[in-house]
Amino acid sequence: MKIGQLVERSGLTAHTIRYYERIGLLPYADRDQSGQRDYDASILSWIEFLGRLKATGMPIREMLHYAALRDQGPATEAARRELLERHREQVRAQLAELSESLLVLDAKIAGYAGISKRMKDYDALPERRKRPATVRRAAARW
Repeated sequence: MKIGQLVERSGLTAHTIRYYERIGLLPYADRDQSGQRDYDASILSWIEFLGRLKATGMPIREMLHYAALRDQGPATEAARRELLERHREQVRAQLAELSESLLVLDAKIAGYAGISKRMKDYDALPERRKRPATVRRAAARW
């Protein structure tokens, strides 16, 4: 498959594909008789995997380390597994932090919804009982 087809099927730009080749994330493509890159379709699954690593925040240097181990063959499977297990723990920690942040946001949003209800209730009070919203009673000081 030519680079244009790989661009369409992978979602990467031609520039990114050439960059990934240059730094070693992608293997160099074979060249056809006219010198154009000719990729095997199997590269799509590797590109998808790299996209998952990138989406989960793995730095390029770790992706490069993983790719180098992969190129060395089956003898590096344990090292690759360890690298992915460490990354998985980082992703889990990020998910936990995001979940906590989401709870805080939900509580804050619910609080604002409560303000709207309180303001409607306040507006429904008779005129003589209303106090300006900005006036608060001073607490007794001892």
